[in-house]
Amino acid sequence: MMSRTSTLFRLASRNLRRYLRRTALTSSAMIVGGALMIFSLSIGDGGHEDWIESGSRMGSGHITIQAPGFKTSRKIEDRLSTAARANAEAALQQPGVAEHVISVVPQLAIGGLASSPTGARPAQIIGVDPVAEAEFSMLDDRLIEGRYLESGDRLAAYVGAGMMESLDLRLNSRLVLTAQDADGEISGQLVRVVGVFRSGVPEIDQTLVHIPLATGGAWLHSGDDVTTIAILVNGSRAVPSIQRALQRELATEIDNGELAVLSWREVSPELNAAVRIDDMGNYIWQGIMFGIIALGIVNTVLMSVMYRKREFGLLQALGFTPRQTGGLVITEGLALTAVSGFFGIALGLFLTWLFFRNGLDFSFTWDENFTFSGVVVDPIIVPLFSVRRVMQSLLFILTIGTLASLYPAIRAMRIDVAEAMKFER
Repeated sequence: MMSRTSTLFRLASRNLRRYLRRTALTSSAMIVGGALMIFSLSIGDGGHEDWIESGSRMGSGHITIQAPGFKTSRKIEDRLSTAARANAEAALQQPGVAEHVISVVPQLAIGGLASSPTGARPAQIIGVDPVAEAEFSMLDDRLIEGRYLESGDRLAAYVGAGMMESLDLRLNSRLVLTAQDADGEISGQLVRVVGVFRSGVPEIDQTLVHIPLATGGAWLHSGDDVTTIAILVNGSRAVPSIQRALQRELATEIDNGELAVLSWREVSPELNAAVRIDDMGNYIWQGIMFGIIALGIVNTVLMSVMYRKREFGLLQALGFTPRQTGGLVITEGLALTAVSGFFGIALGLFLTWLFFRNGLDFSFTWDENFTFSGVVVDPIIVPLFSVRRVMQSLLFILTIGTLASLYPAIRAMRIDVAEAMKFER
């Protein structure tokens, strides 16, 4: 068996060398295709990671712990109790989780109304720990006037520029926030604007207000309870394993309906859909490109079969079965695609790292505050390399090579030995 297999590989290698020009042309197309594939996947993955990071920092993190009903109700009665919050924070300290966690931020988020002497508008009010939130969020970096919240603040508010304009507010202006408190009563809180931000997302700039968490707890009679624990981890690819670990640690609380552990995909379905659609577009483009390359492989291998009828007839006369003859043709196609794919992927990785490891600047194609699916997109995309993508690309190329070799292999299997022995070149 081993002898027959080694014979197949030797014959396949010899035949590829015999038609060197045709082999080189097809191989060149495969190498260029492999290089373009790994480049586009690396840039795409880097862009997606940037979207997810931005969306997580502007929202509720890579992973969110909250009461099961809060995602749909957004009401303060669907909040985490002090005990549930303590259990969740303890779970985040467990081995296998703690080493991946970058930041943990408690938030008290409610829908309400913001009003000034000139008018009122709906508001998304979030009580935050100023120190933890500054490390977690990007909003403090979007400051355009004043300052961000500080640990000693009590009646302070950090407000979006859109809301400032619509309510005709200025720095140090007074603002009244109104919402339903934990007792079910409508309650108001007077705050003073200490800082103004412009996120680049109009929906956020027109509705979002940050206030100190202690102020929110006292105003809404919720004490130390929070609605959300936002968790930032070291990369979106770590999210599934960390989510499963937290769900194991908090299984009792989850079964009792006290809390739910949600990934960014569940909390931000629009962002998840955007990432998936962009990935699908990339896959379609790769499929079209390699479909064209596959036609070149079919041509190379099929022409080889047509010119070698006498050789195949002789091999079958010497004991090769039709299946082994087809196997020889498939081996040639696989050898061609495997070597070309390996070199193409290696070339793509090297060139991408050499020229774009510090990022590919797309600022000439969009504005500084270009948004996509509610996320401000950084125009400089840093490629993201991974073994998983390399293996996927190599497997895809090998699959294309196998499929492209099937028809020529079938033609080779159907060669009539008697007719082939009479065939003259």
